[in-house]
Amino acid sequence: MGATTEAGQVDGEKLMQFVFRAVDEVGATLNAALVVMGDKLGLYRALAGSGGLSPAELAERTSTAERYVREWLNAQAAGGFIDYDPDSGRYALPPEQTVALTDESSPAYLPGFFQIALGSVIDSPRITEKARGGGGLGWHEHVDDVHEGCERFFRPGYNAHLVAEWLPALDGVIDKLEQGALVADVGCGHGASTILMARAFPSSTFVGSDYHDGSIETARRRAAEAGVVDRVSFQISPAAAYSGSGYDLVTMFDCLHDMGDPVGAARHVRSTLAPDGTWMIVEPNAGDRVEDNLNSIGRAYYGFSTLLCTPASLSQELGLALGAQAGEARIRDVVQTGGFTGFRRVAETPFNLVFEARP
Repeated sequence: MGATTEAGQVDGEKLMQFVFRAVDEVGATLNAALVVMGDKLGLYRALAGSGGLSPAELAERTSTAERYVREWLNAQAAGGFIDYDPDSGRYALPPEQTVALTDESSPAYLPGFFQIALGSVIDSPRITEKARGGGGLGWHEHVDDVHEGCERFFRPGYNAHLVAEWLPALDGVIDKLEQGALVADVGCGHGASTILMARAFPSSTFVGSDYHDGSIETARRRAAEAGVVDRVSFQISPAAAYSGSGYDLVTMFDCLHDMGDPVGAARHVRSTLAPDGTWMIVEPNAGDRVEDNLNSIGRAYYGFSTLLCTPASLSQELGLALGAQAGEARIRDVVQTGGFTGFRRVAETPFNLVFEARP
């Protein structure tokens, strides 16, 4: 027999199913912190290819305290991230998890995803207070795990797809880049996308811009480390005010939806493009209807949208707040309202949609 509430008859079995699902959710929430912990302490890297280690052996290899390591290992084993052999008392990292948790060159590399999620949770009390009055919280106001995690999450996907698939999908852009193009990478963050393009196309010149001075400082340092400062420069500037004109290509990676005035940014892009220039827009993968996004990726992106993207937009002038799950139709509307006549989807991955806009 189920109890009766104002919401109607309660099915006791379904209630307990939800309770145990909630237990799993709490475990997953805590595991985000544990994955970041394991990444920062080098625990996954020490386990990779080891054939299995005891807590004492892992602690010795990573210069960490065994008692912490033992609890961390058990939590990872309970969640299926690590295999445990009860006969030997050793813990091993399966090959698939080894790729996802230690191989930074793989598009499946995940520690950055957990890191930005943890940073978002850390900042969630401030977002809760902003939600009472509708205020925003700027990107620059978040903890470092948000900034670093964002770059670490998106960079593997850019490395895998940008030069090999996304740029070639644009009409005539590869030829321009190979001959020598002028490119603006707007909202460049730590400069991962800017530097990647600069390394692939040494005849072209790249100008990265971002309003967050801390990110630009990191981008300049990484460009120097990559040896591309002869063709890359960075400026601190919002999207609607970056300098320069006659750009053959303007790129925006996972940032248009964060802007307070995306239409204003689109108009500025239009004004800085060469007559035959191209605007490439990379956005989170999303359908146009809510019901299209009620899946695991949509869930993650709606979560980030609530804690990061929407507050970021609301902290800026106008505060249109497209959200991370804006979808193609809303992006198309922004682009066309901004003065572009050509718009098409040219590529997609499970995490991203890629659009081409032409004057």
